[in-house]
This record gives sequence, C-alpha cells and structure tokens, in this order.
Amino acid sequence: MSAQSEITEIARSLLARPTSDLDLESAISKATDMVFEVAAGAFEGQEAELRQRAQLALVGYGALDSLIADPLVEEIWINSPEHVFISKESKTALVSLEIDALGVRQVVEKMLRDSGRRLDRSQPFVDATLKNGSRLHVVIPDVTREHWAVNIRKFPTKVLTLSDLVQLGALSIELAEFLRREYRSGSNILVSGATHAGKTTLLCALLEETKSSERVISVEETFEVRTSHVDWVAMQARQPNLEGVGEISLRRLVREALRMRPSRIVVGEVRQAEALDLLIALNSGIAGLCTIHANSAHDALQKLQLLPLLAGENIPSAFVTKSVLSTIDLVVHAQMDDIGHRSVAQVIKAERNEQGVTWQEVSL
Repeated sequence: MSAQSEITEIARSLLARPTSDLDLESAISKATDMVFEVAAGAFEGQEAELRQRAQLALVGYGALDSLIADPLVEEIWINSPEHVFISKESKTALVSLEIDALGVRQVVEKMLRDSGRRLDRSQPFVDATLKNGSRLHVVIPDVTREHWAVNIRKFPTKVLTLSDLVQLGALSIELAEFLRREYRSGSNILVSGATHAGKTTLLCALLEETKSSERVISVEETFEVRTSHVDWVAMQARQPNLEGVGEISLRRLVREALRMRPSRIVVGEVRQAEALDLLIALNSGIAGLCTIHANSAHDALQKLQLLPLLAGENIPSAFVTKSVLSTIDLVVHAQMDDIGHRSVAQVIKAERNEQGVTWQEVSL
C-alpha cells in the first residue's frame, strides 16, 4: 500500500470512530504523523503533497478529481491503472495518472456509495449517476481479464438549445425552425445515431421547446436527460437488491409514466423490449421522444420494428410494423465526423395517405 493510501485509510478509520471528535484536517494530520513515524523519514519532504492527496481521496474522487473538474474533458475511461484515457474536445488521449489498482477500486466504491448502487461478483456490471450528473459504468473481473474497467461520461452543465446547436454548426437555422415546429405540434420524434453522435444533446435541445402547459415524463436506465422545463418528472430504472428482488425495469417505468398525466413521454434510449411499451403509449395519443442507436434514419425505423419482438413470442411482427409506421412522425439522425464535429446528418418525415406511408428526406 502506498503512503498516500495508508494515510487515507488511517484517517478514514479515525473519522469513523463513534467517539471521534476529529475533523477532516485533524484526522489527516494524525494519520500522517503515524505513517511518518513508522516510515522513519522515508517520505521526508513529501508531507504536504501526501496530505493533499489523502484529503482529495477522502472528500473527492482522488486522482480523478482534476479530470472530472475539467470542463473540456467529455469522458474518462480506465482500462488499467497504467492506461487511463480521456476524450477532450472529441479527441482521445492517454493521460498519466498517479493511481493504482486499489485507488481505482476505492474511487469507484465511493462513487457507488453516493449513487446507492452496488457492484460485486454476482453483479459485475453497474450503471450509476454521479452527483455532478456524469454517468458511471463499471465492469469488474472475472468478466474483465484483470483490472476494473471504468467509464465516466460527463455532460455539459448547460442544456443546449436548438439555437445553441445552430451556433455550433450542428444544424442550419432553417432545420432548427423545422424541428421546433414539428416538436411543438406534437410529432413523435426518434433521434438516432452512433455512440457519441450527440443524440442525447439533440433530444435535450428539443425538450427545451416544450410548451409551458405541457407535462413531460422521462424514463431512463440512468439519469442523462436534462431540461429547464418546470413540469417535468425524471425516473430511472433500478437494479435488484442482494436478495434478487426490487428491480424496476424500463418497461415498467414506461407503463407507470402513462399514469402520471404526461403530455409527452421521453425514453432516454430505447434498446430492448421497452420499445413495445413505448409504441403502445404512442398509439394511445401521447406524444413521444426517444433516442436509438442506428447507422441511419432508415436503419433506426427498421430497428424499432425489431426491438418490440423481444417482449415475447406472441408479439406479431405485422402489428409492430404497423404501429411504427402509424406513430413515428420524424427521424433525426445525428453523426460525429472524423475530427469530432457533431451534426444532424439526415432527417426523414412520414407522409401518410390512403396508399400508406412514405418517408421523405427533409432538406438540411
């Protein structure tokens, strides 16, 4: 164990004592004295640095604090203590970080204590939301080969509007106005794209166009959707507890949302059988907005026709196809190019008549 880790653990144990009257600074000072006494001068000249690092480990996220605090860092991922990467301004970089395997584990455990979610051999994957709104995903051995694999995806502190996206060059003024009209008219909109294409950012920008008289209910695996709209309730799924009970699935959240007087239901990302419950909700006349992983707008429609079939063998594909074609009004496809610029690449709109449904490309 490193000197900094040892100081941190001793300070933590001192603070945890029922009769302790020590504050954080006093506990760190006492722990430092104890470690330095045993080390017999081995860390001479390092006291200030070790104390600072121990304090960060106790009150923050240790070595990760500077990366989490950097507004330009979009994502942090750890493959091993020696291989820590960041995405900064959409460019990937390997960074040097003073952290060991124990430090990675301690940081993750602290993040999970804040979130209320758990991670162990019976539950080797976890998704959680940090206090600052970032999304945490962790996988542990023996699912991974040796080290804990950690992803921390950060989100902008400011919710971008369609006008902001125009300023960033993500879409034209004309397209922004078109999307604004479609959203406000109650169109059911599917936002598609690959990972990091800007789907959630675009979804949140559309949500900023919600009328003051409307009530929005959003459901997600982990909290990512954000809006300044006042009449909004956000719900997230829940994992089962240690006894294997208490799970709340995305499917159930969609059904519960229908009982909450929604003007619009938002599904942060539709991935599996919850697509069926979403289509049923949209067929009941409630407006919907969701994201989906796909390579194009047309692929997104095809995928949405397949996902509801995961709900059971008794789901007829003809019913699903008809539901998709009769409910989805607009598909907006986002992309990120090779230099990290995100934009709307394709928009298709449903044109319905007596002969059926055709999809027309909207000029960008």
